[in-house]
Amino acid sequence: MKKITLVLALAVAGAVNAHADTLGFAIGSYDIDGSHSATDFRVDYEYDTSVWLDDLKPWLGVQATTDGSLWLGGGLLYDWQFADSWHLKPGVGVGYYSRGSSDLDLGYPVEFRTQLELAKDLNPNNSLGLAVSHLSNANLDSDNPGVEVVSLYWHYRF
Repeated sequence: MKKITLVLALAVAGAVNAHADTLGFAIGSYDIDGSHSATDFRVDYEYDTSVWLDDLKPWLGVQATTDGSLWLGGGLLYDWQFADSWHLKPGVGVGYYSRGSSDLDLGYPVEFRTQLELAKDLNPNNSLGLAVSHLSNANLDSDNPGVEVVSLYWHYRF
């Protein structure tokens, strides 16, 4: 019985260690042209489960700014490891947007987020990345100003 328990414990530990979901934290500049600038904070959760293609992964995210705007959503990203410790991660998502007290009205409560990130692995569990993203309602409303954000990411794989 002790051997079976030990084998099961090792199998579970191996499965847990093989799992590598990623939690990302970011800080950035919202509306980089400066007309409605604010500080942007993000928490993204990237699943280590490929869908349809290898390295095409689902993600969920929360984005909030110092002027009270909020975006909650999710989508897909492609994690392309193009060199030993470098990743290029294009992604697209859709979510709910609330303007808060921001002077910038994006025109619709449904906003799409497109993003391109360049990230460098620091070690097996940590990486740093620089991302440029765009929020837009994709002309779901006649008012579609969009906004660009530049963010510095720290990712933790667990």
